[in-house]
Amino acid sequence: MTIFNSLGSNYDINFVLKTLVATNKNSSRQNLKIFLENKYQGKVFLFYKGREALEVALKILNLPKNSKIGINGFTCFAVYEAVKKAGHQVSYLDIDQESLNFSSGSLIKNIKKEKIKAVIVQNTLGFPCEIEKIKKICQENDIFLIEDLAHSIGAKYSNGTEAGTIGDFTVLSFCQDKMIDAVSGGAMIIRNKNYQKNNIDKLQKNKFRQELKDRFYPLFTFKIRKTYSLKIGKVLHFLLKKFDLLSKPMDSSGKLIDLSSWHCNLILNEFNNLEKILKHRRKISNIYKNNIDKNLLSEEIIKNIHLSSNLRFPIFAKNRENLISYLRQKSIYLSDIWYDAPIAPKKYLNLTDYKNQCPNSEEISSRIVNLPTHINISEKDALCISKEVNKWLKLQ
Repeated sequence: MTIFNSLGSNYDINFVLKTLVATNKNSSRQNLKIFLENKYQGKVFLFYKGREALEVALKILNLPKNSKIGINGFTCFAVYEAVKKAGHQVSYLDIDQESLNFSSGSLIKNIKKEKIKAVIVQNTLGFPCEIEKIKKICQENDIFLIEDLAHSIGAKYSNGTEAGTIGDFTVLSFCQDKMIDAVSGGAMIIRNKNYQKNNIDKLQKNKFRQELKDRFYPLFTFKIRKTYSLKIGKVLHFLLKKFDLLSKPMDSSGKLIDLSSWHCNLILNEFNNLEKILKHRRKISNIYKNNIDKNLLSEEIIKNIHLSSNLRFPIFAKNRENLISYLRQKSIYLSDIWYDAPIAPKKYLNLTDYKNQCPNSEEISSRIVNLPTHINISEKDALCISKEVNKWLKLQ
């Protein structure tokens, strides 16, 4: 048994075959736009990357240069980068340690210190934030609300409302290891009617080499996973990375790139399977909840499994590197932590202006380990992971 958190985690043989035979029909693009318009009730623009969609959403607001944009203090560098490329400054909103999202209290605290013009909520790992309180604060302070669904397509808030149907803008990511995974892709939905007349300049066409890398990424990663225990997968992984043949989620040309009809075809197919995917991830998360030692769990997380998209299941270990090393010996590879720093990956933190504004985020980023819930994790796998985590804990 070899288990990965990522590396083509969402792909089975059927998906691999779809990527190889999917066509570039223009109808797929139009059908996806219509689908998203109906689902999220707004005007849709498609992009090659989710961060590009977020950047354009901020530009469309036409805020004064260097406006303060509130972001979750426990997030990806892509979010920070999108804010900076839009010409603005980041206001770091520290998280509640139990929910992994910033609280309404954290937002109010920052508003008192600086004039925030827009706020981005992300529903970390698919677990819902305090959207009703946050929205009320935004309305009272003339703050635009952007819902970033990179983690949370299909998740619901505590009032039963689906994520993505509350804010002024909704941003989606269809990149590797996300809920809807088409290797790459993003979308921006303008829900605020005052901004729906806006259009954007024609996007650039993607390079043929990059689209080819995307098309073969599911096949390559499928082969790596299947042959990893035989050492063949390790060699294949090394060679593909060495010759830059594996598509990378953090790859960016720095330009706004259009989304191909080929990607749109895959995204539509994945949306058709969304309920099945959500059900599976919920089932795996409940196995972890019921079998892993309670000392490693968050009560707020486990009580919201039924609402969450459960992109991954977080546990919290004081000696994280030791746990990761222990699990690696059992062929369970969980080193891609999500997130290992307040603005992650940690190697990018020095590219930001972060200066210890979020102590809760720092503490959590030093302990969090996210367990896989994707379709290639069976109930047996989840029980095995739970058993090994508990065995490790007893050794401490």
